[in-house]
Order: sequence, then structure tokens, then C-alpha cells
Amino acid sequence: MLKTLSGRFLFLTIIFVMLGEILIFVPSVARFREDYLLSRLERAQIASLALLADDMIDAELEAELLRNAEVYNVVLRRDEIRQLMLSSEMPAQIEATYDLRDATALTLIMDAMNRLFTREPQVIRVIGAPVREAGLLIEVTIWTKGLRDAMIDYGLNILWLSLVISGITASLLFVAVRLILVKPIKSVVNHMQSYASAPEDARRIITPTSTVNELREAEEALHLLQTELTGALRQKERLAQLGSAVAKVSHDLRNILTSAQLFTDRIEMSEDPAVKRMAPKLVNSITRAVHLCESTLAFGKAEEPAPKLTDVDLAELVEDVLASERLAVGEFDLSFADNVPGGLMVRADSEQLYRVISNLVRNARQAIISRGIPAEIMVAAEEDDVAWHIQVRDTGPGLPPKALEHLFKPFQGGTRKGGTGLGLAISAELLRGHGGNLALLQSDEAGTSFEITLPKPETTKT
Repeated sequence: MLKTLSGRFLFLTIIFVMLGEILIFVPSVARFREDYLLSRLERAQIASLALLADDMIDAELEAELLRNAEVYNVVLRRDEIRQLMLSSEMPAQIEATYDLRDATALTLIMDAMNRLFTREPQVIRVIGAPVREAGLLIEVTIWTKGLRDAMIDYGLNILWLSLVISGITASLLFVAVRLILVKPIKSVVNHMQSYASAPEDARRIITPTSTVNELREAEEALHLLQTELTGALRQKERLAQLGSAVAKVSHDLRNILTSAQLFTDRIEMSEDPAVKRMAPKLVNSITRAVHLCESTLAFGKAEEPAPKLTDVDLAELVEDVLASERLAVGEFDLSFADNVPGGLMVRADSEQLYRVISNLVRNARQAIISRGIPAEIMVAAEEDDVAWHIQVRDTGPGLPPKALEHLFKPFQGGTRKGGTGLGLAISAELLRGHGGNLALLQSDEAGTSFEITLPKPETTKT
């Protein structure tokens, strides 16, 4: 039972109620002792009135008066004169004297606890003020056995009453907690278990219904988490399906391009100057396409190859990229330029670096043409002691807000209608394989600028 929230709450409620009753018990017992002693003083005062009424009473009447008052003797002080009104033989000597006239609450509590835990009966003297100011003080001696027994009976009554109150209070709180807290929490847990069994099913996402603020916040947080997780699982499933489809297409496309390579070998034998000039570029483009298909097939097998680092002539690679893009422009007013120092060699995988730069230039071209505005695309490069820096800049319209928010995220960071956003995601991943990175430097009405950073190999100092 203590393993459940409601069971622990029930147990703690009983404990706390009992502690509260104990705090009430101590002053209550002290009050009971005080009332007990005061009642004996009042009885003794009444018994002494018989003597005041008749100066001479026989011994039997005196003993009966003392028995009724439950005291051994009575001393009454009137007009500064101390008079022994009634007396009898005491079983023992007086052990302590208690003055109730000016006793504080703390003193009464301490005296009561001392009497409760003192097993041996004693004779004590009790001093108090007479009722209705019938003298200066009244003093009696009593046997404490009856007092202690009465205090124990009173304490047991309080104990049983406390247990009943604790039980009733705990039961009511137990029911209230189960209705207000435990039942809603179990409902949330049941929703979580149901959702865990089929997280792709959007019907199992929790709908916040609680009227308790804290539980409502928990339900809303769970609702948001489940919604995002379901969306992520669906996207993951779509990506898996897309990967399978791409792998199949790439397999067949590779076979087609391999056949195309055989024809380009014959084209290179042509004596036509224009054909001789264009044939190498055609061969390079088909070779890259074949390599891309092979890489796609490897990626589909979760075997993305590491980059094969070689010394790459960056100016020649950039010229190949821009030449291919110029053919795609047609009659549109879009110019290309490069500012790459001749002979600048970078350490990279030539095929992967070509794909990165080509993706950036192609994205810029497609965005500019879709807006129908004249512009320029430039590829520039420089180096320092630690890295090569390649920038792809354009004077186009800049990236839309959605693309900026989800930059480098596949299927979310598309820069144009119909775009998938894969280009930037693939480029960033390829550069991470080189130990470099892709960063957006600028995107506003003046244009967009991306920077590729490729670290230089570490040299060993001698």
C-alpha cells in the first residue's frame, strides 16, 4: 500500500493528524490536572463552611467531609489569620507544594507531565484562591494516586478520540486525493502507455482536459512531446521509404550512365573542334553522375564512404561548376563570375567538393530565376594559415524566413517552392566529413552569401 501515492498520502495524513493531536494532548492534560486540583479546592472550601456554620462538629462528620472533598486537611486563611479548618491523619509526608494562583501555562504543563510519569503516589500540598473571594487563600493536602489515575483515563479518552478523528480525516483525504490527483495521474499514465504501444497513431495523442493547473501543464507538455515525436517518426518513415526508392533509381541510373560513358568515349574521337572542346566536360559530368549514383547506393546501405582527400585545383573545379550552370541559364539575364586565385590547391575529395559548390550555385540560380530578376553569382576563395575559405555569393532576393529557420534540415529548409532542402543538408554533411563546415554569412535584400571552410592538414613542427 505504501508503494502507491494514495497509500503514502493516507499514511502521512494519519501521522500528521496524530502529531497534531499530541500537540493538543499535552496542554489538554495539563488543563485537566489544573481543573482536578481546583475542584478539590472548591470541595474543601465547601466542607470548611460546615465548620464555620457550627464551631463544634464531631469526628465522624469531619472525616466524612474530608472524604467527600478527597483531601486530608484544609487550611483557610481569612483576615490574615491561618486556620486549620479540617484535618485527618496523612499516610505520608508532604513531597511537594503547588500554588495554582500564579502558575504559568508552561509550569502547569511541566507539572502535569511530571505527575503523569511518576508512578509512585505522593502526598502534595495545593494552594489556591477561595471561590468568590471567601478568604485570602485555601490550602489542602491530597493523595496523588487518584489524580494520576484520572489523568491516565482522560489521556486514553483523548487518544481514542484522536485515532477516530485521524481515521475519518485520513479516509476523507484519501478519497479526495484519489479523485483529484491519483485518478487524473493514472489517466495520464494510461495515455502514455497507450501512445507507447503505437506512437505513429495520432489518435493516441493525449488531449489536455484537466482543470488542475499543474496537471493541465503536464498534459499540455506531454501533448506537445507526443505531437513532435509522431511527426518525427512519420518523417523518419518517409525518409526510409525515400532512401529505398532513391537507391533503386540510382541502381538503374548508374547502369544507364555507364552505357552513356561508352558513347562519350567515341565522341572524344571526333575531329569537330566544338565537339573536342565540349567532350571532356561531358565525360566529367557523366563520370560524376556515376560516382554520385554509387555513393547513393552506398548511403542506402548505411555505408557512406569517407572522403578521399587529394590535392584539388580549385580554379579548375569551380570553372567546371560554372560552365554547367551557364548551360542551364539559357537566355535569362544571370551572370557568373569567379575570384579564385590560379593554382590554388585545396586538400579535399574532388567529387564531394564539386557537389557542395554545385549545390550552392544551383540553389542560387534557381532562386534568382524563380524571382525573375537580373543578378550575378560569384565564387571566391582565399586561404590563411589554418584553412581554405570558399564563398558563394549572389545578388539575389535572399532566403525566405522558413529556409532561415530550418537551414541545413532535410525536407524543411527548401529555398523555393517545390524544393526539398536536401542540397544544403547534403553539403553540410559532406563538409563535416572533411572536418570543415558550411555557414551562412549573409541573407537580405542585397543578396546571400555562404562560406565553405576546409581546414588545412596539421603539420608536425620539428
